[in-house]
Amino acid sequence: MLGYYLLRSLSWVIYKMPDRLVYLISDLLFVILYHILKYRRSVVSTNLANSFPDKTKKECDQIALKYYHHLCDCFLETLYFDCISEKKVQKRIKFINPELVNQYMDQGKMVLILMGHYNNWECFNNWGLYTTHKSYAIYKKLRNNAFEKFYIHLRSRFGSIPLERALTFRTLMDDSKAKIPSLSLFLIDQTPRAHDIQYWTTFLNQETAVLVGPEKIAVKLNTAVLFGKTRKSRRGYYEIEFVLITDHAKACRKFEITEKSTRLMEQLIVERPEFWLWSHRKWKHKRAEIEKAAETTKGLPNI
Repeated sequence: MLGYYLLRSLSWVIYKMPDRLVYLISDLLFVILYHILKYRRSVVSTNLANSFPDKTKKECDQIALKYYHHLCDCFLETLYFDCISEKKVQKRIKFINPELVNQYMDQGKMVLILMGHYNNWECFNNWGLYTTHKSYAIYKKLRNNAFEKFYIHLRSRFGSIPLERALTFRTLMDDSKAKIPSLSLFLIDQTPRAHDIQYWTTFLNQETAVLVGPEKIAVKLNTAVLFGKTRKSRRGYYEIEFVLITDHAKACRKFEITEKSTRLMEQLIVERPEFWLWSHRKWKHKRAEIEKAAETTKGLPNI
């Protein structure tokens, strides 16, 4: 698979470069992505304007500039992390309170970590260095086989187990029956498919369809649920702090876990908006359109 080996070769070259050169390349990529290709600039502008109606266009444009710089950093950092050593990764990515997570698994309890596409979400890949328990990185299957193989390698380097989203519930249920405590990482700010939408909330001043799958799994297995707050201390250096949402998911009201994690995600974005994935089409579903479509098909026979 030529594409995969080209990616691995590129990651090795990036890893061998001094930081100053890596981020010089990132700055050049920014010029190409933002000024020449104008990658999804209309999507970013629309998302920012709708999310921050109190900000001026100039303020939103400043956030966009910072976002594109960060996006280019993330691309090169991901390649860098593919070859990084244990010693270096522990300097660049620090977990502030790993004991909060491990204490539940030491007690035999399963744990769900909820995060978003904020800062560099690949920075959780070295979690295996902080635990002796089984850890899963939930992912959506990619169309490009080279990229999928690359990311599977990246996410499994330090002991985490990449787990395709469609297999998640069955795998975790098997672990639960076998009384094997494990941790699973879910990215919660992905957009659900139209026919899977079950919950709407206000997120960044917009009516937003949100995933409820992680909450359903947490309640079914009565897991502990924590949110991973990531902070970028400087280019290439991140910190992750865990915040407890619940240690008894079955006791939570319906959609309580989803709502609490969404609010924590929103708080991070409002504090430092440039670090979220603004080029994602998060609001492609409109509630009125979805509900109208549902009414149209209601009562029709299944064929």
